[in-house]
Amino acid sequence: MQASKEWQWIRCTERNRLLIDLGDELQLCTPFRLRHLTEDSTANPNFSLSEAEFYQSVFSYLCGFGVWNEPRCCQIALNATAAKFHLQPMQAKSWFFKPYFGGEPVSEAVVCLNSKLSCGEFLIIEHDGQSSLCLSLNEQFILDEGIELEQFQAIKVLNDRLAPLVLTHRVHQSA
Repeated sequence: MQASKEWQWIRCTERNRLLIDLGDELQLCTPFRLRHLTEDSTANPNFSLSEAEFYQSVFSYLCGFGVWNEPRCCQIALNATAAKFHLQPMQAKSWFFKPYFGGEPVSEAVVCLNSKLSCGEFLIIEHDGQSSLCLSLNEQFILDEGIELEQFQAIKVLNDRLAPLVLTHRVHQSA
């Protein structure tokens, strides 16, 4: 789905979440609570050029990855865009995840993270020398007893927790 200059961000106090209005009575509710958003996240509600470029880049990457259909790629890319541009900075919460000691370096934007109770797929939204902001692609990901991530929630982790994704039952294509 191509980004449109008509797309708008909406602070939905009724749901206590950030929404994106895609026009034609179509809205996507993100998992991001209003209290976790930057103060200026809806000062200009229109989808910016930077947001559109990031969305299109993620959407194209995910479609080329060959794992998800276009509507799912659109949903992932929209949530990734909301996280990148509208979430307040967060501290790494690496203690939930096992370190990765393998020899194969992570070269994809879709990676695997392992907690004590779950193994799941995550999309790297932002990456620096020390840590990465990741978006959960799992319907449910248990971090610890009684603590779980909703699908498309973001979490920051140290880069030594990022493991390559092994796709045995899916088509895999390097970016």
